Amino acid sequence: MNSVLAIKDEILLLVNQAMIDFENITEAAWNDKPQPHKWSKKELLGHLIDSASNNIRRLIVSQYEQEVKIIYHQDEWVAYQNYQSVNIAEVKSLWKLLNYQISRVIENIPEEKLQNTCDTGKGKTELHSLSFYIEDYLVHLKYHLNQITA
Repeated sequence: MNSVLAIKDEILLLVNQAMIDFENITEAAWNDKPQPHKWSKKELLGHLIDSASNNIRRLIVSQYEQEVKIIYHQDEWVAYQNYQSVNIAEVKSLWKLLNYQISRVIENIPEEKLQNTCDTGKGKTELHSLSFYIEDYLVHLKYHLNQITA
């Protein structure tokens, strides 16, 4: 039995609950920037889209290519995609679907591939296993969902 299936299930539960919770957030609240250099709730959700995209790539590529370097510059990703100007319904839909996809990817990783590694270091080598990235994704997801819905 794949040891990360419980995490996959928890991701799906979080996403489904968040989609309900998101209905209580007004358009103004989605767009409000606490400070000019801080992300709005909409940009935080965009950041979670980017995180899902990058982690999907890590989880797939690292199954067939060991120690591949996949670096993610989060501020650039949010800025260049200009989530602040996108309709929130589109941002929510994309986030939900990418999390359904990452859950499918997690579910299909063979147990023996979970210790394969990926390098995310921006100037130095920073190798972690696929298991680590899956666990870390869940922690990261919870952290930012709490920021958005609190």
